Amino acid sequence: MNPAPPPAPLRSILALVGFIAASFTAGAIGSWATFPHVRSWYPLLNKPDWNPPGWVFGPVWTILYVLMGVAIWRAWRAGGPAVRGLVAGYFVQLGLNALWPVLFFGLRQPAWALLEILVLWGFLVWLQAGLWRAEKAAGALWLPYVLWVTFATVLNTAIVRLN
Repeated sequence: MNPAPPPAPLRSILALVGFIAASFTAGAIGSWATFPHVRSWYPLLNKPDWNPPGWVFGPVWTILYVLMGVAIWRAWRAGGPAVRGLVAGYFVQLGLNALWPVLFFGLRQPAWALLEILVLWGFLVWLQAGLWRAEKAAGALWLPYVLWVTFATVLNTAIVRLN
């Protein structure tokens, strides 16, 4: 069976912009929930010594949102039978990505956020495997996100234990 032909250039560019914009939309929802509490409530929590300084999160997430969008776009362009499921999974994980800060910061529920981030992490690992199969570069672009959420899960766990 021959692979699907590549999408038309304009359609491909629009898809890339759409995937990246969707990532930043999830980030905007998370920021909306985070900003009111990051300077008032969050500093009052006990955190491990290895908690990153606040200025790290903005640049890291900016890079990750771009990498996420490019990764799913590359898989989408590569085509194949699993692409539809990967794209659907991408949007599910974006919803979970946006939900975590709502739970952690907005509702001030680190334990609930920990349960949620474990579900998110499971989706990310599933997507990592699928993206890797669809296109090696897509899998490589996704890996920093999985690693960052792995770190965030460990940090969330530490915060729950310390508080």
